[in-house]
Amino acid sequence: MATDESRVSIGDVSHSTFAIGDHAHAESHHGGAAQRDAAAEELLLAVRELRADLARVRADDRTAELDAALADTEDEITRTGRAAPSRRDRLRGLLDDSQALVALLASASTLAGLVGL
Repeated sequence: MATDESRVSIGDVSHSTFAIGDHAHAESHHGGAAQRDAAAEELLLAVRELRADLARVRADDRTAELDAALADTEDEITRTGRAAPSRRDRLRGLLDDSQALVALLASASTLAGLVGL
């Protein structure tokens, strides 16, 4: 007896999403956002506030370098849920070099306190 059905072979399906049949629907949720504790959430908020404030001041090499470090910190916290100690040290050094900016912007002062300056 012959059949008209195709033969299907499915190999390794780990980390895969698939659906079979009429009206089938597949949805995948691999990974997801990293969980952040309250301290990381507070740091992320301060980083974002300072980046917004930096957009309002005249840019120079130091503010551009600080903004780049803030962007990297924001990315790291978003991806991993935390900022590594080396990242905090980098921010601390940049903020220490920008004391006039820290005195001028409340957001810089907040962030400086959060990274231990």
